[in-house]
Amino acid sequence: MAEKFTKEQILDELKKILTEELEIDENDIKPEANLFQDLDLDSIDAVDIAVRMQKFTDKKLSPAEFKKIQTINDVVEAVYALLG
Repeated sequence: MAEKFTKEQILDELKKILTEELEIDENDIKPEANLFQDLDLDSIDAVDIAVRMQKFTDKKLSPAEFKKIQTINDVVEAVYALLG
């Protein structure tokens, strides 16, 4: 069974992925930041984030859920919902 993470732990892991792997400035990582417009990520980066979050949580986002994700907060909420 997957561990239950808090939203804060999910956000911390997401920040780690964005700053260490994708070289995003931590100051730009805000809940409302759009992954594609504000952080200038592309679809390959988004897939990379999804794969890394899957490894972190041992849960997989469905393609339908994945397509809805636009912001940092969307990622946190989607991952948190998976763990519920």
